[in-house]
Amino acid sequence: MNKPLCVDCDGTLIATDLLYEAFFLMLKQYPLGLFLLPFWLLKGKVYLKERLAEHVIFNWETLPYRPEVMSMIEKAREQGRQVVLVTASPMLWANGIAAHLGCFDQVLATEKGVNLAGKNKANYLVKLFGERNFDYAGDSYVDLHVWAHAASAIVVTSSDSLAQRASEKANDVQTIKTPRANLLVYLRALRVHQWLKNLLIAVPLLAAHQLNAFEGIVQVFYAFIAFSLCASSVYVLNDLLDLDSDRQHIRKRKRPFAACTIPLWQGMLMVPLLLGVAFAVSLLLPNRFILVLAAYFVMTLAYSIRLKRQVIVDVMLLAGLYTMRIIAGAAATMITPSFWLLAFSMFIFLSLALVKRYSELLITLQSNKQEAAGRGYSVNDLPVLMSIGVSSGLGSVLILALYLNNPETNLMYPNTMWLWLMPPLLLYWVSRMWMKAHRGQVDDDPVVFAARDWQSLLVLLISACIFIAALKF
Repeated sequence: MNKPLCVDCDGTLIATDLLYEAFFLMLKQYPLGLFLLPFWLLKGKVYLKERLAEHVIFNWETLPYRPEVMSMIEKAREQGRQVVLVTASPMLWANGIAAHLGCFDQVLATEKGVNLAGKNKANYLVKLFGERNFDYAGDSYVDLHVWAHAASAIVVTSSDSLAQRASEKANDVQTIKTPRANLLVYLRALRVHQWLKNLLIAVPLLAAHQLNAFEGIVQVFYAFIAFSLCASSVYVLNDLLDLDSDRQHIRKRKRPFAACTIPLWQGMLMVPLLLGVAFAVSLLLPNRFILVLAAYFVMTLAYSIRLKRQVIVDVMLLAGLYTMRIIAGAAATMITPSFWLLAFSMFIFLSLALVKRYSELLITLQSNKQEAAGRGYSVNDLPVLMSIGVSSGLGSVLILALYLNNPETNLMYPNTMWLWLMPPLLLYWVSRMWMKAHRGQVDDDPVVFAARDWQSLLVLLISACIFIAALKF
């Protein structure tokens, strides 16, 4: 007689944990409900799971199912074996997964106040199938209680010690190795490459011609570190909130949290840790910088939770977040930014934010979809986004030309004739950026694209030479 195959859910069938997934879905779908979580938890873990199951809606199709486990289930069904989903998750979630996959003969889950984990799960399976009369696939140390009564153990883990412990409990052990995150994966989760944007903090110091001020350079360095760590905390939180939509994206589904290369619980710890260190560093700077950093965090939090799905509001906010970096640099160095700098920043960054959204929509169109997951746009909006984006870019060129014609500019630069090479150079760069975006050759983030694009780097180098010439010749 073929023994039934019992398969755990969290960490085994799927490479994630539904409880953590539900927490972030709650934050996204029903933010005010988070205030209820402590009261639910006081009534026990089972009660918490049941209440979360009532409030959040999962997309079962996008969960990261492990292909090795799915293959094992398919093979068991071909052999005529009974396949059972047995999980500590609520029955509502277990039934949702089972209905989507259609490969389970029976579903056992937490219900009626009994948490089906550890010893409870072991006792239930022994009562149902008999001692050593079932195979069990699990992924954690709590499953040792079940493997002690199973005929064979399927251990889904990256830990050699867990596999060794399982071999002490069961006569037959099969190990399915899972990948373990390395330092590079964690750096990807922090999006260290995005720290390039934070170099904008140095713009007020450059614009004020104070690069020879040692104190100002030190302040910019501290501000850069604080802003980068704060930004990374928001990037991590944003990825945790966007798990479902990222898994539907052709590139974002490879992000560490969407692909579950890094456990979600570690992401939950990373957010407050990064944020705490960021504000600790900011204590070395003027109080106004701390206020700007706090405002930046609140704006990014609002963007991640709600505003990214609001048409036009999202790109306006993205442009504002770029400009906030310049304001932060001004606050750190106690330099008052000029009207021209802020006006130019708003227009050029709005254009870049629209390039980002346009590129995402273009990928959506290439994927034969009509709406971008987690966004408020459809592919029909592409022409409108391009027209607004190009207009904003041209507006920044106009502002730059008006600045050069301003009498005050002559007081800062001995020879402003050199600076008149800047408007056509910027006009070329903005036009080329949008041409590249239209051809689908720009990554989701135009700043990262520009950092890898040799023509953009050449434009930056020529611009620096122009400003130096205007100062020296």
